[in-house]
Amino acid sequence: MDRVSDELPELPEYAERVLDVAEQIPPGRVMTYGDVAEWLGEGGPRQVGRVMALYGAAAPWWRVVRSDGALLPGHELRALGHYREESTPLREASRAAEGHLPRLDMRRARWDGGAEGADGAGSRSGRAEETTVTARAAGAEHEVGGGAAHI
Repeated sequence: MDRVSDELPELPEYAERVLDVAEQIPPGRVMTYGDVAEWLGEGGPRQVGRVMALYGAAAPWWRVVRSDGALLPGHELRALGHYREESTPLREASRAAEGHLPRLDMRRARWDGGAEGADGAGSRSGRAEETTVTARAAGAEHEVGGGAAHI
């Protein structure tokens, strides 16, 4: 997928792959920076975070998140608007935390790249388990949690 105009430099291949994964995440679901790196089989959370910081506007950036469920600093209200529009599961701030924003409910919102179940959950909850994941991208095959991921 070409996201670059004639005036901008071409995206690095890794950035293109990260953004392709971000586009695969269904509305109302999220993946952590580390989940994306694991799915791609290269890099780590910091590398994915850097790609999202530099090029994330070209994809649904609010669906690639911190593992603690905290909203992206500096973009909290924009992200919150997207989460509410997509019915992404949130954990509302407690009354004692007056003025604080909610966090993502990672247990319910996290997507593993598997097929969506009838309840909206992926084929597993939490981290790696046996699952086959398919995404459009470079065509390389990587092992992710015991299942083959076609990236």
